[in-house]
Amino acid sequence: MLPVERQKKIIDLLTVKKVLKMPELREEMGISIDTLRRDISALAEQGKIKKIYGGVKLAEPKFGEVSMEERMISHLEEKTAIAKTCDEHIEDGDCIYLDSGSTTYQIARYIKEKRNLTVITNSVPVILELMNSNVELIVIGGKVRKNERSVVTYDYLFNFHQLNIQKAFICASGITMEKGISDYNVEEALARKKIINISHEVYVASDSSKFGRNVTVNIAGLDEVDYVVTDQKVREEVIRGFDEVKTELIISKE
Repeated sequence: MLPVERQKKIIDLLTVKKVLKMPELREEMGISIDTLRRDISALAEQGKIKKIYGGVKLAEPKFGEVSMEERMISHLEEKTAIAKTCDEHIEDGDCIYLDSGSTTYQIARYIKEKRNLTVITNSVPVILELMNSNVELIVIGGKVRKNERSVVTYDYLFNFHQLNIQKAFICASGITMEKGISDYNVEEALARKKIINISHEVYVASDSSKFGRNVTVNIAGLDEVDYVVTDQKVREEVIRGFDEVKTELIISKE
């Protein structure tokens, strides 16, 4: 098991049990105490966990936007399941938009064998993932957000009205029934608004931890979204809430 996989498993265990003693954690992980200590030290340096007497616990949650590096390993199983479900809705010959985000990056990993597929994106990781595939890539122009590994758009660099996007896959940092989808960055939100306005179908790909959050900048109401794709950990009250709106909630099979 790679270090990043072990460290993700430690975070997952702490999410459930909150506090773990070192012997208990070593038994759960099935690794040596030296390997465990290295993983614990790495996670502590990243600010994800806090060492306590004889064990560890999750660090207090940060406010604001979490880094892309952290999001790439956070809720990875859920994001992978969401990506597989989104892949089932992408057909040969489609022209799709993949937003910048850790979940949409996972989608890119599953669509490489599609035939005559065109992907429009502002995500550097998505570009790198699809660079050597048969997928035709179109990259929007604008300013690079280095910490987000994305490009935020400027109208004078890109003619959005000429795009014919059949399906847009959008990320969000927050989703509520009342306010719709939201994000932390104004420029990212503006880019997503433009894409939503010109796309025939809009999918929001978001793990279940995002429900109930309404963060800094509103992107769109749920009435502007056709589908929300999430994982099996979504709460029952969230599922019931979608019975009252036209937006369809799609829950991953895994």
